[in-house]
Amino acid sequence: MTETTARRLPKAERREQLLETAMTIVREQGTDALTLGYVAERAGVSKPIAYEHFGTRSGLLIALYKQIDERQASRLAQDFERTPKRLSDVAKLMGDSYMSCFRTAGPECHAIFAALKGDEQMERVQQELVAGYVASYRDLLAPYSKVDEEELRRRCVAIIGAGEALSREMSHGRVEEAEAAATLTALIQGLMARG
Repeated sequence: MTETTARRLPKAERREQLLETAMTIVREQGTDALTLGYVAERAGVSKPIAYEHFGTRSGLLIALYKQIDERQASRLAQDFERTPKRLSDVAKLMGDSYMSCFRTAGPECHAIFAALKGDEQMERVQQELVAGYVASYRDLLAPYSKVDEEELRRRCVAIIGAGEALSREMSHGRVEEAEAAATLTALIQGLMARG
């Protein structure tokens, strides 16, 4: 693609192209190879275009992480549209969806997050994303809860932490997806059964 052709894309499409190029680089070469200049080169655009979209390498990594998160959130919302109204079914769907999302996101998700450890901007983004998931899980589990709202919130934080740890084990091949999902499902049911 020539730069002249590249300039014809609308801004949103250009951003998507740059993100897909960046994800390909991460998949093929890891996060260490990811620079705005290299993304621009691989996408066939000038460096200023990449900088215009993301500002910094951290900005690009955060945009990649948010893109993965948005896809997961969308999939989760679709999964829960058809959820039966029994705790066992809700817990199973939560466990299955969590692990399925990380499988489809691939190990790149953990690599991107690891590359952003210690970045203040990423810490804020991560807090916002976790708060959104906690609220969603709290809403899903509130009908089955025997505890007050604050305790339910803390239990949802624990569920997300357990899901993250299990998904990392899964991405490293130390546990199968079905086993990780079953463990998370059992944890959710156990937390909701306790007063």
